[in-house]
Amino acid sequence: MAWLRSFLFAVFQIVTVIPYAIACLLWAPLPLRWRYRLTRGWPRLVIWAGRWLVGMRWRVKGWENLPDGPAIVLSKHQSAWETLFLAGWMPHDICFVHKRELNWIPFFGWGLALLHMIAIDRGRGRDAFEQVIAQGRDRLAAGRWLLMFPEGTRIAPGKAGKYKSGGARVAVRTGARVVPVAHNAGECWPRNAFVKRPGIITVSIGPPIDPQGLTAEELNKQVEAWIEGEMRRLSPERYRDAAPAVATARS
Repeated sequence: MAWLRSFLFAVFQIVTVIPYAIACLLWAPLPLRWRYRLTRGWPRLVIWAGRWLVGMRWRVKGWENLPDGPAIVLSKHQSAWETLFLAGWMPHDICFVHKRELNWIPFFGWGLALLHMIAIDRGRGRDAFEQVIAQGRDRLAAGRWLLMFPEGTRIAPGKAGKYKSGGARVAVRTGARVVPVAHNAGECWPRNAFVKRPGIITVSIGPPIDPQGLTAEELNKQVEAWIEGEMRRLSPERYRDAAPAVATARS
């Protein structure tokens, strides 16, 4: 049954992404804000399908922590689920900082490229980072929020990757507050796994961190400490060093 549900979910994504990509091309002349609102309908549709076809429900803690002004969202990365969810449900338009190769993926990448995200060439080293700073300032000034995954790649539940300081460096250079996000989406949508599992995904949004007076390394350590500490509250069974008493998460 799990395999069949996952198969139907995969078919749903394929069947819907093609016409949505074509629609993205058709509404390309529209203002960017309109295009973003229309395009993010597909991530929301996929999250909806994941709930009803697979049983991947979700709840959020900490909506009240989201700031009104410029922000950089630094999130735990376990699956494709949070990429879709954060793009679909954050109150501000999200601007991904991603490797430019993603723009070449048929249909999905085309829609991504049309939204003026920040696509970087990792082979350019420091020049690529300065490009992120320049474009990041521009996107933040336009009211968009940056979204970065400090671990760089998807990490299995119970594991932690090396937290890269790129997001913290952007925050220090631009003055934008950092919003740390923890979640356990990998429990339902494992990395590179075809079969998805039903369950409740908890997304936890932490208090914003002001970079004023902090170095990028100090800020990065605060982000890592909050996210990894919260992960031990969300999935204590995955961590040997998790506290034995865990408070019940509020929906």
